[in-house]
Amino acid sequence: MIEMEDNNLTFEQAMEKLEKIVEQLEQGDVPLEQAIQYYKEGMQLSKVCHEKLKNVENEMTEI
Repeated sequence: MIEMEDNNLTFEQAMEKLEKIVEQLEQGDVPLEQAIQYYKEGMQLSKVCHEKLKNVENEMTEI
């Protein structure tokens, strides 16, 4: 599961983790419980990425 410190990941690091999760899920041989855990972590990483992009967009708007 994503930890509080993962909020300090760079956008690129979060995307890399998200891509690894997607690869695992696409293999299709993941037990259901693990797939659910991957999905939850992926959704949280997606949220982190979205927030970072939103922050950059807000900064650019201010400039």
